[in-house]
This record gives sequence, C-alpha cells and structure tokens, in this order.
Amino acid sequence: MAAGTPREHKEKTIRLIVRGDDMGSCHAANEACIYCYQQGIMRSVEVMVPAPWYPEAVQMLKQHHGLDVGVHLTLTSEWEGCKWGPVTRAPSLCDRRGYFFPTTSQRTDFPPNTGFLQSGYRLEEVEAELRAQIEIALEDIRQVSHLSCHMATPMASPDLRELTQELSREYRLPLEHEKVRFAGHLGGQEADAERKEAILLEIIDNLTPGDWLLIDHPGLDTPEMQALWHIGYEHVAQERTAVTYAFTSDRVMRRICERDIQLISYADLHRTE
Repeated sequence: MAAGTPREHKEKTIRLIVRGDDMGSCHAANEACIYCYQQGIMRSVEVMVPAPWYPEAVQMLKQHHGLDVGVHLTLTSEWEGCKWGPVTRAPSLCDRRGYFFPTTSQRTDFPPNTGFLQSGYRLEEVEAELRAQIEIALEDIRQVSHLSCHMATPMASPDLRELTQELSREYRLPLEHEKVRFAGHLGGQEADAERKEAILLEIIDNLTPGDWLLIDHPGLDTPEMQALWHIGYEHVAQERTAVTYAFTSDRVMRRICERDIQLISYADLHRTE
C-alpha cells in the first residue's frame, strides 16, 4: 500500500507543546524548568524579564539552545514575600513601593487597591514597558520565538489586547496560536504528585490528531519556593513540585511514545505553518 501524502500524515498526527511558565521568578523555578526540558517532556519555556532571577535564567538558556523561549510579558507581581517591578520608569504601573500590582483585576479576598486594571494605568507606559521587556529578551536570548502573557494581564482589556497584538506583529513574535487547542489542566492546586501524573496520563490518552498545548509551572520543594505564596494559593512549592514530577514521569514519557505523540515547541509550530 502506498504511503499517505504529507497532508494526510499531518492530519493523523498528534502534536503537543508542553510549556513551562515563570522562568526567572525564582531560582527553584529556573532549575525546575531546565530539568523538565532535559529529563522530561517540556519543549517551550516562558521567561519573565522583570523578575529577580531573570539574569540566571539567561545564563541557563545560553547553555540550552534547544529550549524554545517565549517572552512572558509581565505587568503583575503576585507573591507576598517576593516582588518585582517594571524595567522602565512607569509610575502608573506600580504601587507606592515601586512594585507591580499583585492581581490582574481587584479580588474581593485581596487588600484594596491591588488590581492592575483598576489602577489607572497609562497605556503609553504599558507600551514602553512591554516593548522594553521584548527588546531585553531579544538581546539576551537567541532562541526567543514567541510572546505570552503572565496572568493574562497584557490581554485583559480591549486596549491592552490591541497593544499586545500590535507588538506581536511588529516584532514578528506570535502570541498564542489560534489553531492550538488547550489539552487541559493538571488539577489546579492539586499537590499530590501521583495524582497530577494520573491527570496528565488521562490528558494524553484523550488527545486526538491535531496541535495541542499544555501549560503549567514547574517548581521544586525548596525553602525558597516554600516562601512563595499569596492569598488562596499557600502551597506553591508542593503543587509546582508535583508538576515537575508529572513532566518528568517515566510513565508519561512511555505513554507519549506508545501513542506516537510528537512533542514540539512553539518554534516548531511556526516553522510548519
């Protein structure tokens, strides 16, 4: 029997982007992201330029050129014990201490005046800040291929969305690809590693031909990450360590092989469009 055409083959193929967010936010996140690339299924990572451990992330990524990188456009700083602010002079984007606001929109369980959308931000300052983050990343990291949005804030209103999409076009760095379907979530704040592994195995079993995206936040259960928390999310280290366990699970990797799923990056996706 003759082999199928390339188009027929593509239509029958399951391709999966496994993306790790928040590299640069802390040392444990940096270590976990690299580990999930080296020993697991992650092929794309999102880097936060304003975050405190960004310089270390840059050095690590210079040693791992095969790891696809997205600029994780950042306008919020969510943790109680660790904060960051803009890389530009942007007073309308900050609280009175110079930090980004912790939430995208004001939450009833957070203190007042902590929502970015209610802060009175100036769009020209947002543009200058996001532009600077992109240009710094492009200068520092050669394998940048795309943009993404931390906590979805840069896409959280019509004016922000229009601005972010325009920057994507200008810098020729695609945002979330409209043809990629979300594969699912690994149980939210579920901190049991074996349970997260089981959820991921179920997700893999349910994938059908096409291009899929799975997003989560690798971490390590270290004193540093144990100190990261915010209201409503107090077990960050345990939950994100469970993500790392699932992303590097032998059972998960075997199941992906058994189903002949192709692990790809954003860069791979754009090359085959």
